[in-house]
Amino acid sequence: MTDESRFLGEAIELARANIDKGGRPFGAVLVRDGAVVVTAVNEIHATNDPTSHAEMNAIRAASHKFGSPDLSGSAVYASGHPCPMCMAAMRLAGVEKVFYAYSNDDGTPFELSTAAIYEDLAKPFAEQSMAIRHVPVRPEGKTDLYAEWAEAQTRQGQGKQA
Repeated sequence: MTDESRFLGEAIELARANIDKGGRPFGAVLVRDGAVVVTAVNEIHATNDPTSHAEMNAIRAASHKFGSPDLSGSAVYASGHPCPMCMAAMRLAGVEKVFYAYSNDDGTPFELSTAAIYEDLAKPFAEQSMAIRHVPVRPEGKTDLYAEWAEAQTRQGQGKQA
């Protein structure tokens, strides 16, 4: 059995257990250096937090465990195709590999696909289903927000970070 099959199997079993608790069929396993760092499930049913996806919960738990938002060198194994929010968060965290067992096509008959969201996000802002507008407000007499942040980073000896 390959590592991919083993870790994806673990994500699927987490998802199955989550179904038994009234949750959605999503589990995630975050791995670094061949070892499981954290596991997580979708907890929307328990938290009423629409961002409480398995991958997001794994990122939060791993970042807390490492004491850092940098998850470079990590891989995420997910039971289902990660949604755009989770995919973006994994990129921001530095996750280097993502594997998933069930595709958006597999989820479509059960209303578990996020393909429509991916399609909408690929459109220019003006054509997306959600109104998105840039309004460049700069309060008078105030330092530029981003310049203020950069200055604070320099004072704190942290350099520029995203």
